[in-house]
Amino acid sequence: MTAPTPSPGTHDLAAGGAHSLVQSVDWVAVAPPVIVALAALAVLVADLFLTERRKSLLGPLSAAALALSLLALLPLTGGRRATFCTTAGPRACSYVVDTFTLSIQLLVLGAALVTALLSMTAVAQERLPAGEFWFLLLSSACGAALLPAARDLATLVVALEVASLPAFALVGLRRGSRLSSEAALKFFLSSVTATAVMLLGVSFVYAATGSMHLETVAERLPHTDSRLGTLAAAGVALTLIGFAFKTAAAPFHFWVPDTYVGAPVPVAAYLSVVGKAAGFSGLILVAVRGFPSYANAWGPALAVLAALTMTVGNLGALRQRTDRAHGAVRLLAWSSVGQAGYLLVPLAAAGHQDHLGHQGHREAAVGATVAYALMYAVVNLGAFAVVAALRHRGDDSAQDGRLDQYRGLARSHPFAAAALAFFLLCLAGLPPGIIGLFAKVTVFSAAVDAGLGWLAVVMAVNVVIALVYYLTWLALLFRPAAQRTAGRARRLPLPLTVTIALTGVLALALSGAPQLVLGFAATTLF
Repeated sequence: MTAPTPSPGTHDLAAGGAHSLVQSVDWVAVAPPVIVALAALAVLVADLFLTERRKSLLGPLSAAALALSLLALLPLTGGRRATFCTTAGPRACSYVVDTFTLSIQLLVLGAALVTALLSMTAVAQERLPAGEFWFLLLSSACGAALLPAARDLATLVVALEVASLPAFALVGLRRGSRLSSEAALKFFLSSVTATAVMLLGVSFVYAATGSMHLETVAERLPHTDSRLGTLAAAGVALTLIGFAFKTAAAPFHFWVPDTYVGAPVPVAAYLSVVGKAAGFSGLILVAVRGFPSYANAWGPALAVLAALTMTVGNLGALRQRTDRAHGAVRLLAWSSVGQAGYLLVPLAAAGHQDHLGHQGHREAAVGATVAYALMYAVVNLGAFAVVAALRHRGDDSAQDGRLDQYRGLARSHPFAAAALAFFLLCLAGLPPGIIGLFAKVTVFSAAVDAGLGWLAVVMAVNVVIALVYYLTWLALLFRPAAQRTAGRARRLPLPLTVTIALTGVLALALSGAPQLVLGFAATTLF
């Protein structure tokens, strides 16, 4: 395997033939997560001194920090940078910025910024503690931004937990709410179980290879002592199972619907995109970068997991009734499980290509997952933004989130209805939601190219199932409302209007020029 290219951020200092443990840090490379971390600390300190009336300033401050972290990605384009590298023995780095890292960081930080815009109204109207909310959101975003750059198992686990732990508190931040407390507990227990399994697997891998760095692990796993072969195989399996928990893949998806329903809507939107991106980026790194020698085992396992996940998710969404409380959020929750199945398809294809020794096809398959994740992030955040906006309609007194409440939305709020209709068409993969159609075709092609015809058939059947519930919701928007209330509907709050407009413009732009995202499928990510 080719050694990592020299980095300006790390260097080897020798004194009298001894390697120094002192190394410089490439601050430009680590700037995006560092900016978010510093902003989280600033919010925490500011919360101690600001009066209740002025704590509303913490939202714009957090959004500005996230926007600044996105700008910090610009100097990193066009090259590969690495830092926190070993100074003795074979060179291996713990933090690497490449195309894959930048793609996921763009997704994570962009989604966190949209969540911040969504949350400004929710924090005030649901009376959430502002200081705690913004600190937890920024802390979680910091961990999620760090994760795709991690290139050793220890950093991966730490980054994943930094992204997950604040999310528990965000879900349960609505004090006095039984649903919120129950959701936080389920999320906590499932995540702790996943972490325990993952840590056990990592310890086994370390015992078998003597290294935490993914490149070194990939080199040593095929040559593991025969007496440690079972230990290494168990470590690989447990590590991948731990990450499968984090991606909400079936049968590890049971916490998703209740967690999304109990959480504030912006937090549910954040978990559906950023939480999923963190889990999948970790799964890609450990499977494709760390365990390629076991591709003949994890490739078929992920294929079965993909088929099971998309089927369970879409059938769960299909069962949602229009008169059930919190039906809109539940439908999006089950839909996110189904979408996780689609995201697993290219990874299964990558495992099959690895087994065949087709590295170029493997990287294209990984690129298909990244491209699909970017599309999904934009349209799913937009759909959640409209769900959040419905809570502020002046013509509806009920706030239980039934799908029936969307009847007549095209008449009372044509802008929000048109946006939601477009987002649903994108998720369904129907024109004019071209980006959703092209993303599904890219994922479908990855399965066919890898020789996984049966998985492509399962995906096609699930796409048809998904059409039913997406189009059912879309039709409700243009049906007359069951009853009309006197007076005019209130205008949507400005942050929600901006969020819907921003995600809508992005979805339209990507539908007009899908190559902006789908080009990742043909890009060498590693």
